[in-house]
Amino acid sequence: MKFLYIKRKTKTEKRYSNSMGMLTTNVIYIKRYFLGLPLKTLHKYRETYYGQVKNCDDCVLFV
Repeated sequence: MKFLYIKRKTKTEKRYSNSMGMLTTNVIYIKRYFLGLPLKTLHKYRETYYGQVKNCDDCVLFV
């Protein structure tokens, strides 16, 4: 059994960007786990329609 491991998970979220407006995109979370419990989110990013990888800090989560 692993004590410390890293896992990648994809979620579909609604985001708002000033340049594109409202968009639904896949957001990839990379998290560090210890004994099956999440410790920290290391990185989260999204892919655009054109295949570019962007950080999620430039767009706001829309609920």
